[in-house]
Amino acid sequence: MSLGPSADARIPLGLGGLAVAPLGWGMWRLSQPGAASPRERVEAALEAGCTLFDTADVYGYSRGSGFGTCETLLGAVLRAAPQLRARMVLATKAGIAPPLPYDSSAQYLLEACDASLRRLGVDCIDLFQIHRPDLLAHPAEVAQALERLRRAGKIREAGVSNYSAAQLDALAAHLPFALASVQNEFSPLAVEPLADGTLDAAMRRGTAMIAWSPLAQGRLATPPGTLAADARTDRVIAALDAIARRDGAPRSTVAYAWIMAHPSRPIPLIGSQDPARIREARGAYAVHLTRADWYRILVAARGARLP
Repeated sequence: MSLGPSADARIPLGLGGLAVAPLGWGMWRLSQPGAASPRERVEAALEAGCTLFDTADVYGYSRGSGFGTCETLLGAVLRAAPQLRARMVLATKAGIAPPLPYDSSAQYLLEACDASLRRLGVDCIDLFQIHRPDLLAHPAEVAQALERLRRAGKIREAGVSNYSAAQLDALAAHLPFALASVQNEFSPLAVEPLADGTLDAAMRRGTAMIAWSPLAQGRLATPPGTLAADARTDRVIAALDAIARRDGAPRSTVAYAWIMAHPSRPIPLIGSQDPARIREARGAYAVHLTRADWYRILVAARGARLP
C-alpha cells in the first residue's frame, strides 16, 4: 500500500474547515508566454484534480514592471468563466514589495489585500499568506493586519510562506485564530523542512504545509539520461528513476508522491504551465512508495546513510 494520500483525500488548511486536494497548482509563471492560454492552464489544473490555486501579487514582476500581472491574468479568467471560482480554493500572498524588498507592516498588508481582491475580481481570498518574513515587522503588527482582514470578510484563512518554525510560533502567539498554512520549499533536493522543525511545527499546530518548487526549479524534470551539474542531483534522479521504471511513471510524479508521503501531508504545487504536464501530475496518486523507497530517496539527497 502506498504511503501517500489518494486522489479523493482532502487535506485540511488549518483548523477552520477549509480543505484541498493533495496536489495544488502554482502560478508564478502564469504570465510567461506559452502555447496555452491562462484559461487552458487553469482548466488543465482542475482536470488534474487540483483545488488549491496559488498565486501572489509579486508574480509576474521583473526588472521594475509586471507587479500584479499573474493575479490580473487569473482575474480575467474568472471574469470570463465565473463558474470556475467555485471549484478552487484561491490563495495569494503579499509582503514582497520591490525594491524594498519586504514590507509586512499592517498598513501595507491591508492595502495589498485590497489590491489583490481588485486584480482577482473576487470578494474574498480563501487563503492569504505573508510571502516572506519582514524582519522589521513585529509579529503583533502582522497579526493585527491578518485579524482585521479576516474580521472584515476579505480573507477566510491566513498563513505564511518561507517562515521558520520559530517565526511561525512568534506570529501564532499574537493571533486569536490558528494559522492555516506554511508554504516553504520542499522537494527530494530541498529536504531541510524534515530537520529544521517546519514539518514538526505543522503537525503540532495542525497547520497545512504547502511545498513550493517540488521539482527543485525543474532540476528533477530533466529528460532521462541527462547528467545534472552535480553528483547529488544525479544520485536523487537515479533513486527517483528506479521507482519510475518500476511503476511505469514519469519521474516528476515520483517526486510529488515522495513529498505527499510525509505524515504532515505536504501539498506539492505543480509549477508547470504546460497543460499536458499539469494533467500528468495526477499520476502521482498511482505511484506506490514503500518505506524503503522513501528512505532510499532521502539517503540519496543526504549523501550519507541514516544513523
